[in-house]
Amino acid sequence: MNLYPSVNYIIILLTIAIGTYNPQALSAQIEDGVYLANSDGQKHELKISGDYLTWSVYAESPAKFIKTLGGFYTVDGEKLFVNLEFNSDYALDGVKEVSHPVRFSMNQIIINEKLTFQKADDKTQELDGLWLFATRGPDTGQERRGDENPRKTLKFLLDGRFQWIAYNTDSFEFHGTGGGAYTSKDGIYTENIEYFSRDNSRVGATLEFNYELKGNDWHHTGKNSKGEPMYEIWAKR
Repeated sequence: MNLYPSVNYIIILLTIAIGTYNPQALSAQIEDGVYLANSDGQKHELKISGDYLTWSVYAESPAKFIKTLGGFYTVDGEKLFVNLEFNSDYALDGVKEVSHPVRFSMNQIIINEKLTFQKADDKTQELDGLWLFATRGPDTGQERRGDENPRKTLKFLLDGRFQWIAYNTDSFEFHGTGGGAYTSKDGIYTENIEYFSRDNSRVGATLEFNYELKGNDWHHTGKNSKGEPMYEIWAKR
């Protein structure tokens, strides 16, 4: 039996004593969830799952998409680092990595000491997770577009919020995004659009589809925005 406390244990005791203990900074991972902030009439939305993060900014009235970025993140001390997979402003700023001062409070993320994100309520649903577009259905063993393909369409669903993003990890071309609130229940998947980079007038639309989970695949069927039959297969990332 070791009668001497570990160095980490001593550090934790000392930091608790002076009120600076931050388990998230030590673990270098933020609690999964959706975090929301408002600044100058703009809504900021962080979605975090595992080591992946997306950050989207948009206005509600009038509806206007502003920007989005996302990728794999780490927290080192009081710095948030994101190795980007996509950046809607890349053609303007050429940015592939970002870092921000960060600290944590109860259910909050404070970035740059200016923007306070509050964790939204947990709304776990069957389709929560990161999904990559794989192929058009039905599944007949056809070739799929996997994670190794630089051309990606990602869907990120978490706690009642959804976002899709189309991008290229080699060229860093950004092809579009949209997001908002969603529900998935009893085989019915519904999206309520709150931002759409290609056409702000689409905000407020509600889209309803059928869904079925088969192993790690999400079979997504219904009609597209033109009223044409649609069958997509998305694979869990």
